[in-house]
Amino acid sequence: MTLGLSLGVVVGYLLFALAVGLVAYHVSEATAEDYYLANRSIGTVVLLFTTFATLLSAFTFFGGPNLAFAAGPEWLIVMGTLDGVLFAVLWYAIGYKQWLIGDRHGYVTLGEMLGDRFGSTGLRALVAGVSLLWLFPYVMLQQMGAGEALVGLTGGAVPYWGGAALVTAFMILYVVLAGMRGVAWTDTVQGLFMLSIVWIAAVWVVSAVGGVGAATGAMLDARPDFGNFGGGTYSVGFIVSTAITIAFGVTMFPQINQRFFVAKSGETLKRSFVLWPVLVLLLFLPAFMLGAWAVGMPVEVPEGANVLPVVLNEYTPAWFAALVIAGAMAAMMSSSDSMLLSGSSYFTRDVYRPVINADASERREAWIARIGVAVFALLAFVASLFRPGTLIEVGDTAFSGFALLALPVICALYWDRTTRTGMIAGVLVPQVAYLAVVLSAVVGTVPTLPRTVAGGWDVALGLMVLSAVLTVGVSLVTAPTAEGDASRFAVAGD
Repeated sequence: MTLGLSLGVVVGYLLFALAVGLVAYHVSEATAEDYYLANRSIGTVVLLFTTFATLLSAFTFFGGPNLAFAAGPEWLIVMGTLDGVLFAVLWYAIGYKQWLIGDRHGYVTLGEMLGDRFGSTGLRALVAGVSLLWLFPYVMLQQMGAGEALVGLTGGAVPYWGGAALVTAFMILYVVLAGMRGVAWTDTVQGLFMLSIVWIAAVWVVSAVGGVGAATGAMLDARPDFGNFGGGTYSVGFIVSTAITIAFGVTMFPQINQRFFVAKSGETLKRSFVLWPVLVLLLFLPAFMLGAWAVGMPVEVPEGANVLPVVLNEYTPAWFAALVIAGAMAAMMSSSDSMLLSGSSYFTRDVYRPVINADASERREAWIARIGVAVFALLAFVASLFRPGTLIEVGDTAFSGFALLALPVICALYWDRTTRTGMIAGVLVPQVAYLAVVLSAVVGTVPTLPRTVAGGWDVALGLMVLSAVLTVGVSLVTAPTAEGDASRFAVAGD
């Protein structure tokens, strides 16, 4: 009975999301711009929550508490304070400028914008290819999280592959129907739902163990090192590297970057990034502290399991634990649906249309995008069955890969002297180097190239510097091409 109730709550929530998608489908126009960007009509509250729900995924609900459980509550400072604030700054520096440019020229993707500025189909396809490459593991991360969530919720009655398959099927159905309008609507509902449910969970669990003081005291008794700032995992190198690569990486995520184009006004965008740090901290605080407090609780967390479902199963009724898992799966779906939608737009706008079929109609492009959603999701599902690393490892790999795009893009946005050759060098060389590092670990080459050096400094941070040096240096020694047009980025703020 308990198992049936738990699964009923989760499936019921997924069906609700699908119903919203059906409503959105019936009010949407049969054009690519409406499918991808909801005709650039998104207001402040919906923009804020669709960005919030899209970004905060399995990495937040499971990876974050797991790291806090293993290494201590400083993870809240790294993600909540540093990345909450730093991403808001980048949202203004990159996002607002992109909105101005996109509003003026009607761009849908980052690759389309850069390709037009530099008169280069090759650069456009390169940016799309890099984005799709690193988007793949992050979609896979959501499917891994869903599989693990249902294993934990049902005590193994639902196998890992079953949970991953369930969320994949709903993702495909939902995104094919809904487009950006439906994604944004459900993201708003999902964002409010997961924010509320995680606070109720924290209050419920903490009350059951005697309050915040008792939970913190038990945590420090079990792990005295959790009371000290820094040390262990949280070296200066780890904190700085993680904060920078995640914040810069987030701005280049297709599903986040594309939201820089959807706001209905500049004021909408400005209000959203001002409120962002508050909203992020409100979610991270209860989720990550539950992970840290769990070390002092009489619970047994199996090797490789997620700490949050274990704690909830111990201290809350089955129906409530199922609600929280539904909230976590809402976070995964709200991330995955946006990833699949933006990924399909990168493929159709930056590869299919310019390279394969330049004369494709808007309707044909929209249907090609829907087919792309299904193919991409199914490939990621198959890859997720091999479970290539923990949620933190998979998520960190994707963040760092995207972070390498950020500084060349900033150069293009703000420095007229940037050339096409400089952009290609600044994007391509660091990406090849980073891919070699990642593949050496996966394939097991000898010697394996290190991901971190000297005290936890991420090699991706050094490659970010290399991307800027190459973009600027190569631009200084090469001439702008006749096809380039720096004036396309010359827009004034309102």
